[in-house]
Amino acid sequence: MHESDSIVIIPTYNERENIGKIIHAVFSLPKCFHILVVDDGSPDKTGAIVKEIIRRDYPDRLFLMEREGKLGLGTAYIAGFKWALERNYDYIFEMDADFSHDPNDLPRLYATCHDEGYDVAIGSRYVTGVNVVNWPIGRVLMSYFASKYVRFVTGFKIHDTTAGFKCYRRRVLQTIELDKIRFKGYAFQIEMKYTAYKIGFRIKEVSVIFVNRREGVSKMSGGIFGEAFFGVLRLRWDGWTRKYPQIQY
Repeated sequence: MHESDSIVIIPTYNERENIGKIIHAVFSLPKCFHILVVDDGSPDKTGAIVKEIIRRDYPDRLFLMEREGKLGLGTAYIAGFKWALERNYDYIFEMDADFSHDPNDLPRLYATCHDEGYDVAIGSRYVTGVNVVNWPIGRVLMSYFASKYVRFVTGFKIHDTTAGFKCYRRRVLQTIELDKIRFKGYAFQIEMKYTAYKIGFRIKEVSVIFVNRREGVSKMSGGIFGEAFFGVLRLRWDGWTRKYPQIQY
């Protein structure tokens, strides 16, 4: 049995080209991580591929949650967070399946929380400039200025507010009222960070290089950016009016 204090949650929808490779890449690291794949009923049988890898290679380190239909990134992570909390993992990660997030950065995010004592570690594309490879310039600008917009509206001093590569200490996800997280796309990533910040958790950005996917199809859409734009205004209002939970020491 490979015990671990850490679980990497990977949401998937039609990632058959990448899922086996990303699983093996994570499990080749010196630090032992577990993986939970949350698959939203992928028509390309991503879930079936994961089941076979579990049966053949990693029955005690790899886990699969299958959901009916495409229910959204945010709800996939919330379901994964609850699953991880029920199983007493101390460090809970978000990571994409498509290698835009480098598995070799997982130990760095882990060390930021485990060794340095931060509550949230963010794999940041923008804390030391713009560290993005192979993105169209229009998308780079949209992402970069989206984070600038969030900082301007909310006063939240994180450079990469939409980043989806993160490590949470267990107590962060225990304290955040997960059922009250309302957004599903880019705005989900902003809302989780902003909520952790408003509660008072310590957050650190760790510089990473983000590489555009080489295989499979991006799930981005105009609706996701629209949700983020208007969602940030709602978050600012919440920051003035909402009573946030207290950290339990």
